Amino acid sequence: MPTYDVYADDPGAPLWQVPATGAARFNWEYDDGRERLLALYQKGKDKQWDGQRRIDWDLEVDPYDPLGTPEDAMALYGTPYWDRMSERERGDLRRHYASWQFSQFLHGEQGAMICAARIVESVPDMDAKFYSATQTMDEARHAEIYGRFLHEKVGMVYPINDNLQALLGDTLRDSRWDMPYLGMQVLIEGLALAAFGMIRDTTTKPLPRQILAYVMQDEARHVAFGRMALRDYYQQLTDAERREREEFVIEGCYLMRDRLRGVEVLENFGVPKAEAEELSERSEFLQLFRKLLFSRIVPCVKDIGLWGERLQRAYVDMGVLEMGDHNLDLLMSQDEEIAERLDAERFAREERERVAEVTDAVRAGAGD
Repeated sequence: MPTYDVYADDPGAPLWQVPATGAARFNWEYDDGRERLLALYQKGKDKQWDGQRRIDWDLEVDPYDPLGTPEDAMALYGTPYWDRMSERERGDLRRHYASWQFSQFLHGEQGAMICAARIVESVPDMDAKFYSATQTMDEARHAEIYGRFLHEKVGMVYPINDNLQALLGDTLRDSRWDMPYLGMQVLIEGLALAAFGMIRDTTTKPLPRQILAYVMQDEARHVAFGRMALRDYYQQLTDAERREREEFVIEGCYLMRDRLRGVEVLENFGVPKAEAEELSERSEFLQLFRKLLFSRIVPCVKDIGLWGERLQRAYVDMGVLEMGDHNLDLLMSQDEEIAERLDAERFAREERERVAEVTDAVRAGAGD
């Protein structure tokens, strides 16, 4: 079924064109490279996987409860709107919220694919070009998987959120080669990782948990790539150049924070926009959700050397400054371990099922 047939709202024109800026850079030195980045490139090659095979698409999903979302996670919970809803309408609300969340993941992954391809084109170092090529394939796979989940299991797609589109546009229009790293690898990917992790760790449904765990295994490498490349480069910047990047981060973080309201969903349930924004802002669950979403961004920004006074004040205003001390390496290693554990559990279960089938066949044969 064409995607346009399952959009919850009109997405507008089918193509969004962002004018390309900046130079394409070739590098004729093929043997030189940073060992840690080349090791990450090797890991990127080794860890390629097929979303058609690794994920168990036969798992059933209730479209009216795709994630097992608790009631208090929805901004309308405890309001007169919620009290007036039938159980079917509340299921419809869960469906819309899940569609909205995974649709933003889908659009963000397409943006990540385009940014990774832009990095291949514009980054001056061959080792970074090599790794970005593997990431481009990763992001294509992620977009494919999220698209399939929305089409086949939820049956509904939401247009890209205005704030996410604005940040993508700012990232792609900037001619400086490091900006796709900063906008995508640090801000958008960092926030997406935190969102993926919160849903992965709270969903009661096996299919979305599989999808998120496997995607996060890849994303852990992508964030590590951005940290390596930018940490090296940002040590060479002037104070003025560093302030420019910090201003970009501040604006991007506010955009991403304001993106996370799901106001579009509430409007589709008859809530006026201003009231929808207020309800989303007041929701205790969504307040915690918005705060925890910066658990990956803030330590990464600090690690790459963007930690000026104005940036720190912005993080104080958002209530997330203390996250700068989070252990990002530990979070990333946990993401990889969870995916590997899921694989081990699944393969062990499949092996037990195969053994049971053989045992039953032997018994049936002996009975004949």
